Amino acid sequence: MRAEIENIVEGIEKSLKLLGQRMDLETAGHRLEEFNAMIEDPDLWSDPARAQKLMRDRQMLMDAIETYRRIERELKDNVELIGLGEAEGDAEVVAEAEAALKALSDLAAQKELEALLDGEADGNDAYLEINAGAGGTEACDWAQMLQRMYVRWAEKRGFTVELQSEEPGSEAGIKSCVYKISGPNAYGWLKSESGVHRLVRISPFGKGTRETSFASVWVYPVVDDNIEIEINPADIRIDTYRSSGAGGQHVNTTDSAVRITHLPTGIVVTSSEKSQHQNRDIAMKALRSRLYQLELDRRNAEITAQHEAKGEAGWGNQIRSYVLQPYQMVKDLRTRHETSDTQGVLDGDLDAFMAATLAMNVAGKSRAEAQKAD
Repeated sequence: MRAEIENIVEGIEKSLKLLGQRMDLETAGHRLEEFNAMIEDPDLWSDPARAQKLMRDRQMLMDAIETYRRIERELKDNVELIGLGEAEGDAEVVAEAEAALKALSDLAAQKELEALLDGEADGNDAYLEINAGAGGTEACDWAQMLQRMYVRWAEKRGFTVELQSEEPGSEAGIKSCVYKISGPNAYGWLKSESGVHRLVRISPFGKGTRETSFASVWVYPVVDDNIEIEINPADIRIDTYRSSGAGGQHVNTTDSAVRITHLPTGIVVTSSEKSQHQNRDIAMKALRSRLYQLELDRRNAEITAQHEAKGEAGWGNQIRSYVLQPYQMVKDLRTRHETSDTQGVLDGDLDAFMAATLAMNVAGKSRAEAQKAD
């Protein structure tokens, strides 16, 4: 077997070991039996929210076990095929088995990364909020570029993307927008994007000068209905107002847009669908999710520090820099991961940046736990 293929096999075996450890393979079968017993309870669907969560968790566990077994099985089969092909001098069989191992290596690496998404809310859907920062019209245009980037990222993954609210800029772009993004581990992937994003480029608005613009991104999990988040009616202020979209696919004119302010925390959420009743419901759900995010932050010192450091959308607070002039470079200032494929990133190729941040956070958490144990 060639050295390259031996390295691939070794990498797949390493990924399998990590996958087994992360999902606790030894007890996964017992947990699946428990899930199966629970769904046979005739009273299960009397609580639809609990039932749906149970079914989702069961399916995720089944998928994880099946993926592990598939990788394990295909690794063994293709290694044996290479051995047989080499023994019989059949180069075609060897080539096919090697190609299968390379594809399996990509799958194993992807699943190894997904196995790190084990935070309390990582499996939840997510709200994605974008706000233009310092830079006026330039910043509003940059916020719209980020809007397009994240929508494309989500659509490439097959996620469902729903616009919750949008406020257009006075001359171009958007001042703010909120999306609900639904899909497997949506929050787990997107949570690393919270922070200030900085753009450097030649102004497209006739100035001909190099401009620096800022926009902030805020991601928080959609809260399951069975998670209790108490909101005191005296702690909120509900305002209705007129909101009009920027046109195109986001045409939206209504006198019943809703803004809810949570007075103790200062959190503000909005919704600008056609129905005022629907807007209240959407905004209250978003508020519950924001308050749940605060609770998650209190439980995790690292995340708390990260969000406190986010600050205002301006100089000194950015997590990622996008430079289009005088050179092409996107660089994450936390992980130092970078690429010169700026167009690819702006078209939604964000997985490498998210993966680098996820791996960094897991490594930092592991170090913190080890130090605490010492």
